[in-house]
Amino acid sequence: MDNCIFCKIAAKEIPGKVVYEDDTCIAFLDLSQTTNGHTLVIPKEHYDSFLEADPEVMAHCMKVAQKLANKIVENMHAKGCNILTNAKEVAGQTVHHFHIHIIPRYEENDPIKIEFTDRSNVVNLDDIYNEIMK
Repeated sequence: MDNCIFCKIAAKEIPGKVVYEDDTCIAFLDLSQTTNGHTLVIPKEHYDSFLEADPEVMAHCMKVAQKLANKIVENMHAKGCNILTNAKEVAGQTVHHFHIHIIPRYEENDPIKIEFTDRSNVVNLDDIYNEIMK
């Protein structure tokens, strides 16, 4: 895609701090460095998001993300990591090229807060299940 910054990084049209590359995907340091070592794994072929990605390409990218996450956690002395992808704007996607974030975690009080609200008292699981299973 002509105006996609990640396609341009994959094509070497603009520089990136590449930490891994093969025929299918490339991984590079995220410019934001939400935490030290924050890395993105992307397919070289353009897919707008996780929802549109080819399943085999997505699986390969996830295997690469696991390999890199282990290396990053070990070499950066992190205590853990988050692996995530955002699909569509409502979920926080800002670059419309499927990518997997590897975000090393060092301390409980680091700048990232991912919290899940317990809504079990206001939802009906049977209704939700039936809607999904249509």
